[in-house]
Amino acid sequence: MPHVEGVRHRDVTVRGVRLHVAEAGPQAGEAQTGPPILLLHGWPQHWYCWRHLIGPLAQDGRRVVAPDLRGFGWSDAPAGPYDKQGLADDVIALLDALELDRVDLIAHDWGAWVGFLLALDHPDRIAHYLAMAMVPLWPDPPSPRAALGLWRLWYQVVLATPGVGPAVLRRSDFVENVLAKAAASGPDAAAPSPWTPGDLALFADALRQPDHAEASSRVYRTFLTREARQFAAGAYRAKRLTVPTVLLLGAHDPVIDQHRLGPWRDFADDMAVVVREDAGHFLPEEVPDAVLEQARGLFAHAS
Repeated sequence: MPHVEGVRHRDVTVRGVRLHVAEAGPQAGEAQTGPPILLLHGWPQHWYCWRHLIGPLAQDGRRVVAPDLRGFGWSDAPAGPYDKQGLADDVIALLDALELDRVDLIAHDWGAWVGFLLALDHPDRIAHYLAMAMVPLWPDPPSPRAALGLWRLWYQVVLATPGVGPAVLRRSDFVENVLAKAAASGPDAAAPSPWTPGDLALFADALRQPDHAEASSRVYRTFLTREARQFAAGAYRAKRLTVPTVLLLGAHDPVIDQHRLGPWRDFADDMAVVVREDAGHFLPEEVPDAVLEQARGLFAHAS
């Protein structure tokens, strides 16, 4: 377990799955200056991707809760489809177990997809939402331009392939290469990487465990074979986003196209999109100060 100053660790079992949870700041029953803050990571990471933000948020007097989603980090990785609704259900069960009625939410990548589901289905539980490196859940109609952009998802096809995806994660430096490529795609390819060799090893080693490698494959297999089709068909068009939200993107993100965000204005009551010209996909580690600034500004916004 990597060390981050002030972070406590525990396991919480929800819906039959043991989730590892990293926490900082005031504990239950202690004085706080605002709602607790929930941090949801994406692929290929775990709670440690928030290492630059946990301390400052805790110093603000906030109780910080950063779980490893099922199949990631130090949480269990049981067999199953790994649909994102199921991950969202885990999170609600975790909030119940921790007796957290309402939280501010910061989420990245797949965690941000889960975050949109939480904000749509449980607006009473989410006070404000800072999403990063993810598209909103209302896509544009299919078009040739959109089809041309599918090259960005090449790695998902590799990971989703039964047998191939888990083998790649277990027996190669695939994760390290994905992170390195993301860093090199930034505005200054000569800039220092946001990850040390030790950081890269922490993320890669967690996914080399056989059950976790299979879980990552199922995350993408479920999306490509089922959820992507539902998304494109407008599965979320009947739902409105009422939670005050900021979507933070990197202009140099090799995965998310800032110009293909869909008609989100038609479905969100209070949402803004902010694009950082100095960042790519992994904003919590590339530009943590900018993420912290956005979070503090949003959380001060009256619901």
